[in-house]
Amino acid sequence: MKREQRYTRSLAGVNVPALRSHNAALVLDLLRTAGEAGISRLELAERTGLTPQAVSKITARLRAEGLAAEAGHRASTGGKPRTVLRLVPSAGHAVGVHLDRDELTTLLTDLAGTVVALRRRPVDLGEGAGPVLDAVTEEVRALLTDGAAGGGGPTGAGESPGPALGPGPALGPGPALGPGSAPGPGPALGPGPGPVLGPASTPAPAPVLGVGVAMPGPLDHHAGVPGRVTGFPSWDGYPVRDELARRLGLPVVLDKDTNAAALGLALRPESPGSFAYVHLGTGLGAGLVLGGAPLRGDRTGAGELGHQTVQLDGPPCGCGGRGCLEVLCLAAVARGELPEAARILGAGAANLVRLLDIDQVLLGGRVVLGAPEVFADGAREVLAGLGLPTPVAVATAPQAVAVGAAWLVLAPIFGQ
Repeated sequence: MKREQRYTRSLAGVNVPALRSHNAALVLDLLRTAGEAGISRLELAERTGLTPQAVSKITARLRAEGLAAEAGHRASTGGKPRTVLRLVPSAGHAVGVHLDRDELTTLLTDLAGTVVALRRRPVDLGEGAGPVLDAVTEEVRALLTDGAAGGGGPTGAGESPGPALGPGPALGPGPALGPGSAPGPGPALGPGPGPVLGPASTPAPAPVLGVGVAMPGPLDHHAGVPGRVTGFPSWDGYPVRDELARRLGLPVVLDKDTNAAALGLALRPESPGSFAYVHLGTGLGAGLVLGGAPLRGDRTGAGELGHQTVQLDGPPCGCGGRGCLEVLCLAAVARGELPEAARILGAGAANLVRLLDIDQVLLGGRVVLGAPEVFADGAREVLAGLGLPTPVAVATAPQAVAVGAAWLVLAPIFGQ
């Protein structure tokens, strides 16, 4: 199901004063998906189900707050040309952190998800939470300095550096991302200073709404704590979200790496209604999107594809099981047998297709991106051999997880 259909079926606006925040989020999201071309007030009314008067009030407020601006005029069937509006991406920013087992990636995006600054450094999750979170804190502070200066180092495929941070309208206090929260409808957006880093850090000259952190699972998204990450049991129960929020003075959201990537991919305008993002890097997992929204499960346990048993008498896995998809796939990668790894990955993808009847399988992660055709062809061959017509593609953006982490913060602003 395409995004436009989802608006008409489940995200229609409501003309009730108590839901002004919800309606503004609907309008903002349509401005976001319209891109630079923009969208007229009449189209906004048609797409949301709001009255033209309600749309005019919302867009006037968004323009006054610097969130929307005119993007020109469009010919109409009668009367004067329609004014077209667009989102102002530089009105706010978010930090995305991908904390992998051996590498730390931090990036800054604007409201449209465009990468403004990017940093990478080696890290060892085995060093423990204290030293690793020291590195995360240092990188976020340096990142905001990079963003303010307009430089952020190299950008990956599919990403382009956005405008430098600078003075501009603020987004109020930003989304509520405290304990127990999850992305959902955002609060009303109003003028006022955005949150800034604490006294020990470098202030950002433009509103930064928060920090999204994505790391290997399992973890508890609601409590903001990791579980027994395979190979790194010392992280179990550590208050990562709250500790980083204390250090940075910004709201923080913690989620699994695969969930973050899936969220970012789901928010693309032409994203299918249901898909699985299968990630093969230092580990193997899946982010699941059903009905246009990530499926986490009540305990954030959905998508642990890597620990699906596919060989009962197989080699032991760090999770305590045997014959897990992850241990078999990574062993094939270590031997240099990429076609075999692709076949194993395809078997896992086929299980997801049969279980969930999804529209698409998206492959990603550093191992896949190192040989995208091998993995895509291998997975397609497995699915075709089982009579499953589900298309397989590669999510080519190398920073899909880090960008998705930023969307953990941005999505509530757009009612997602």
